[in-house]
Amino acid sequence: MPDSLFGYPMAAISGQLLVGMINGSLYALMSIGLAIIFGLLQVVNFAHGAQYMLGAFVAWGLLEYLGLSYWWALVLAPLIVGLSGIALERLLLRRLYHLDHVYALLLTFGVALILEGSFRYKFGATGQPYPNPILGGLDTTMAFFPWYRLWVIAASLTVCLVTWYVIERTKLGSYLRAATENPNLVRTFGVRVPRMLMLTYGLGVALAGFSGVMAAPIYQVNPLMGSQLIIVVFAVVVIGGMGSLAGSIVAGFVLGVIEGITKVVYPDGAGMVVFVLMLVTLALRPNGLFGSSR
Repeated sequence: MPDSLFGYPMAAISGQLLVGMINGSLYALMSIGLAIIFGLLQVVNFAHGAQYMLGAFVAWGLLEYLGLSYWWALVLAPLIVGLSGIALERLLLRRLYHLDHVYALLLTFGVALILEGSFRYKFGATGQPYPNPILGGLDTTMAFFPWYRLWVIAASLTVCLVTWYVIERTKLGSYLRAATENPNLVRTFGVRVPRMLMLTYGLGVALAGFSGVMAAPIYQVNPLMGSQLIIVVFAVVVIGGMGSLAGSIVAGFVLGVIEGITKVVYPDGAGMVVFVLMLVTLALRPNGLFGSSR
């Protein structure tokens, strides 16, 4: 195995590829939740980053106060965050569907500020550590790959593919997609569209909470972790195509890898490469790589 590739150390490239895949996993999970919410509700959910943060804090709280392990949190935290999303949709969001989309955007942005401000007031900005649930790793000639990082990649990809399959290949998914195209027509067939909207928002929010649990052992659990990620995730959704689940998954993983490689080749450009690609995509294909032209 060569020690370098195009003059760059293989250890550095391998390490950044792993980091890129981990980031891409979180991008894909977050963006598929956003795509589901936007595809059916036509809501740009600015609270998504705060709900991701909430998932991480719920996992930390379950461990700190109840002694429940990461594996319990992986099940309970998305349910808790999803239920909070259902409450938000039922109490506030559904009152705004008949108004311009900007009202829902402003509402979710306000919810994000309230959540982040509340947690920052309670826990400060330094963050809380969360223990690694899977110790050890795979030691190769190229680099050391921690088992937990590999688990994050595999679990995220599995959840993304299962979500895509349910929505694109099942009867439930056909109702969701039909409601996306023509909700008034779907109502005439007896489908309870308001309940579908509520559960759809809850599912998208639960995916954000799941992402937060996955990220907790890798990054410190802190109130600003969502705001640091959500802007990149929105760029990923735009590149993949607003409302496109396949686009969210592909763009999330691919852009994570590109970002990781850029950290080796041109470190100063790693923070802006996603946004450069977004601008190029908007210039050449405004609907995104997988977005429809409707």
